Amino acid sequence: MKFLITGLGNPGSKYEFTRHNVGYKVLDALANASNIQFSVDKHGELTELKHKGRTLLLLKPTTFMNLSGKAVNYWLQKEKIKIENLLVITDDISLPLGKLRLKGKGSDGGHNGLKSIQESINTNKFPRLRFGIGNDFHQGQQVDYVLGNWELTEIQTLDSKIKTANDMIYSFCTIGIDRTMNFYNNK
Repeated sequence: MKFLITGLGNPGSKYEFTRHNVGYKVLDALANASNIQFSVDKHGELTELKHKGRTLLLLKPTTFMNLSGKAVNYWLQKEKIKIENLLVITDDISLPLGKLRLKGKGSDGGHNGLKSIQESINTNKFPRLRFGIGNDFHQGQQVDYVLGNWELTEIQTLDSKIKTANDMIYSFCTIGIDRTMNFYNNK
């Protein structure tokens, strides 16, 4: 069974430590824990991970956030992966810092990466793991906040929650979305 695990973010060192790139950070941690490396391919950086008889294709789109759907749609088609086996990891300002929420469908919530994916695959019915980054910004400062670097105090929370996000990815791929949501969403 094959899965496309997509971490949203923006390519380049300018964005590496920004809140908007938490999807990249989650996949980097997953790859590092398995001693595998990403390589540049069409529309993204990719690597493949085997886990309990499953193949996880890890994708960090290099199309920039607002065009993430182009990369996701391309790799879904190329690898013949079903939409229910797609998992998108994204930042979410409506959740407190470190809060993780797995959902099987939903609106884009104003997130341009999710909006691009929904438009490219013609549905909002795909699994997503929302990673709370908080909303400690004044009105009109959202862009500066999400594209701002993590504060030192946030990094401590970030590291432990990235580990939990990785556990949720493995759980999603082995026992399914419903059981994973039941176990993790209320923690």
